[in-house]
Amino acid sequence: MSKQRFSSVWDAIEDTPAAAENMKLRSVLMMELKAHIEKKGLSQAQAAKLLGVTQPRVSDLMRGKIDLFAIDTLVNLASAAGLRVEMHLAKAA
Repeated sequence: MSKQRFSSVWDAIEDTPAAAENMKLRSVLMMELKAHIEKKGLSQAQAAKLLGVTQPRVSDLMRGKIDLFAIDTLVNLASAAGLRVEMHLAKAA
């Protein structure tokens, strides 16, 4: 049995490189949004009002339910939170 090495867990569990990249972006956006909400000391209800979503939607975000969020949704939430999303592209290894 050979051991394969991956640069990320998403590379190991997703079927395609494109799917892995999508998940990497989504996970970074979700972690940053969660950190921002926690840093500001917002309750889920307060965060929901700020982001323009429901409290259960914020709960999904805070619990890391990544399958429920598309990249465009996360970018919109980041913008509503007063965050700016920047993108950097690099040649694949």
